Amino acid sequence: MAGRELLTVEDRVRLLVNAISDARDPPAVVKLFTPDANATWLISEVDPDDPDRLFGLCDLGQGHPELGYVSLAELSALKGPLGLPVERDLHFASDKPISAHAAEARAKGRIIA
Repeated sequence: MAGRELLTVEDRVRLLVNAISDARDPPAVVKLFTPDANATWLISEVDPDDPDRLFGLCDLGQGHPELGYVSLAELSALKGPLGLPVERDLHFASDKPISAHAAEARAKGRIIA
């Protein structure tokens, strides 16, 4: 990935397919995180009408992970307390739907993936 690209072309295609498919509970495609803070995002879909608007499980490290929307541009610009940018977990592979990740995160108070 060049520069600050958090999503590959393949990721973008998978996110779009999840968004337009009939399946209502797709798996997470990508895991993003702050290496110098406790924030984590499991992204499962992209808004077909707005490629900057991502949907997934968002955990800002305050013990209240929730499903919702986040801006790709904002994530790309975000820096943690030590000035480190958001990174992509290159080894992440989801084996369950986003709702299962959300249920587990709510029970634990943070994303476990």
